[in-house]
Amino acid sequence: MSFVISDKQKTFLKEVDDICRSIRQYEEKCYLEEKLNDKIIPEFGKIGMLGCPISRRYGGLGYDILTYILAIERIGEEGNSLRTFFSAHTSIGQMVLQGWADEVQKGEYLPKTCDGRSIMAFALTEPMAGSDPSSMVMKFEDRGDHFLLNGKKHWIGNGSCAKVMTTYAKEAGGSHHGKISAFIVDGDSDGISTEEMRNKLGLLTIKNAEIYFDNCVVPKKNLLGLKGQGLNIAYSALIDGRLSVAAGAVGVMTDCLEESVSYSKAREQHGSPLAKKQLIQEHLARIAVNIESSRWLVYRAALARQNLHDYVEQLKTEDHQWQSKLNRNNKDYYLLRSDADNLSTIAKFHASNSAFDSANRSVQIFGSYAYRKSNRVARHFLDSRAITIYEGTNEVLQLKMASKILGDNYKAY
Repeated sequence: MSFVISDKQKTFLKEVDDICRSIRQYEEKCYLEEKLNDKIIPEFGKIGMLGCPISRRYGGLGYDILTYILAIERIGEEGNSLRTFFSAHTSIGQMVLQGWADEVQKGEYLPKTCDGRSIMAFALTEPMAGSDPSSMVMKFEDRGDHFLLNGKKHWIGNGSCAKVMTTYAKEAGGSHHGKISAFIVDGDSDGISTEEMRNKLGLLTIKNAEIYFDNCVVPKKNLLGLKGQGLNIAYSALIDGRLSVAAGAVGVMTDCLEESVSYSKAREQHGSPLAKKQLIQEHLARIAVNIESSRWLVYRAALARQNLHDYVEQLKTEDHQWQSKLNRNNKDYYLLRSDADNLSTIAKFHASNSAFDSANRSVQIFGSYAYRKSNRVARHFLDSRAITIYEGTNEVLQLKMASKILGDNYKAY
């Protein structure tokens, strides 16, 4: 198991670092004003970050999963708000298309998402279908030459700015009645309206939205995957979503440690720097342990995800009916996917909990100076609360990990 990267990859990651530093003050300003950072697309677009793991054939950089995850880790240092933009756009956006779309669909949509002309979103969650997406109530009808979608999605990252999204709905009637299918939907389609979700606790530069589908017409060619395959596609997307959350959490903890070390050395109380106080040192030591333990879980999960990616791409060259082979009946695929799924779940669970713990400890080190949103560790604290909830609540992830150990007969959900 090797995590060695090339000089070319190092150069790219240095470019990511440079841009993160250049937009830091503006990102902080946008956070306090609760607005989208409009420098993300032009600045990161210059270096190709908007299509980092997407094949060069479709306008991306063609980097491997590990390189992408290392970039997300660095972006995470600037906060979960900024990182969530990329998770929604790439991890559960572009990578869903790269993995499941046919060649015509990829050729139509991916190039525009790689150069910034189009931002992506993943519209799965509903008011009554969060941790259990199978309970969604959004419906679609097969009208012969098109599909008709009706329903509501909410908490959709990039929802108010996305020009294209994948969404999921149950068939009403038809040959797959009650089965969930996936669709590629243009943001300006007739019958779609969005409403930004405000008064959030954190994540203040990411634009979450409620999306309403009112007799929304979707062309037949925009069915993603096979009919009835939607839940399989959505669950596969969450592997990448959880991995990106975990990677960003490592970045959050890295920044918390740097900020806390700097502050504790400069701040004096009772005649000596805080850094000399043993209880402060305990906080710093625990943050360091959180970082290292999370980082290697994330990197290992990234390699497992790469193995899955490589298998699927090879299958596409060998079997024109490859979409029908991406299920548990294909033992090779199922084993690779189960490994990637399990490791990303473990990484997300541990790293998100560790990030919230680290941010909490950092706030304690800063004391009252961290009780304002203008403080970096305060923002990490607010935003890190969210990552223990989305992409699978950590309680559900614990049950998921346990069922992997015990077997499907012992599922608690």
